[in-house]
Amino acid sequence: MSAHSYNSGRLNLPFVGICTFGKYPYVENWDEISADVAVLGAPFDSGSQWRSGARMGPRAIREASTLFSFGHNGAYDHEDDITYLDPTKVTIVDIGDADIIHTDTLQSHANIELGVRKILKANAIPVVLGGDHSVNIPCINAFDDQDPIHVVQIDAHLDFVDERHGVRFGHGNPMRRAAEKTYVTGLSQIGIRNVSSTAKEGYADARSMGSDIQSVRQVRKMGIEAMLARIPKGKRYYLTIDIDAFDPSIAPGTGTPSHGGFIYYEVLELLAGLAKRGEVVGIDLVEVAPDYDHAGSTSTLAAQLLMNVIGRVLHEKSINS
Repeated sequence: MSAHSYNSGRLNLPFVGICTFGKYPYVENWDEISADVAVLGAPFDSGSQWRSGARMGPRAIREASTLFSFGHNGAYDHEDDITYLDPTKVTIVDIGDADIIHTDTLQSHANIELGVRKILKANAIPVVLGGDHSVNIPCINAFDDQDPIHVVQIDAHLDFVDERHGVRFGHGNPMRRAAEKTYVTGLSQIGIRNVSSTAKEGYADARSMGSDIQSVRQVRKMGIEAMLARIPKGKRYYLTIDIDAFDPSIAPGTGTPSHGGFIYYEVLELLAGLAKRGEVVGIDLVEVAPDYDHAGSTSTLAAQLLMNVIGRVLHEKSINS
């Protein structure tokens, strides 16, 4: 590309304009989605058991993502010698937020599910910004008319509670609800550590329902390649990332921080390998609660990880199509 074309058009720096995800185009009409990836906000946090605030996550992630709005030419990675997110090859749109009805979990979840279904109908990959981890429940529900999926969870907590005091759709329940689906063929639960929201019998239930559970220390001991080898190859993967999988030293802005977490490159290398191992067909990133992180590093981490993962997923899809 010539210097003239590189510098043509508006400069459009990160601090200018409307905060869509990555400063990609906004599509208001969900029946007119035409893209490789569509980003949906799910600002719901009524499923939280302790600190609320993840309802502000989508807005904060979008703002942080403008830092990574790579101008007109995508993002060149010299280590891989690949330009990811090349705008001449991939299209990404932001379709705004699902409508959240305060205190009404079921209707809020239904509205999130509708958004994901609209994205899937458009043959785009849904990328959902949470919200607490309960928003994964409607995301998985939306895949009921798709081919089977294997769920890959990056998280500090197992989230495999069946029911507690009548609650079945909170942020401690999503992986149990996913495992119950006939079209979910298994789960890889990675990063699980320390005191958890799930009791011992929940771990036994998870394993009996097709889950492989690995802690941060176990992953570090075996290495990323060995962890990838444990994930069934050639599957359709749904990826759910809880920001508390990362150590709170780099991601303090979350409702349930847990020390001993991953650092950035451990997760990026794992997810880059996952994109090569099969087809990533959906992503959610949840539990960013920006008010607990005045430096904004948690939101920046979430945005950076998503931009890099989306780039790698689309690159692998392009070379395998």
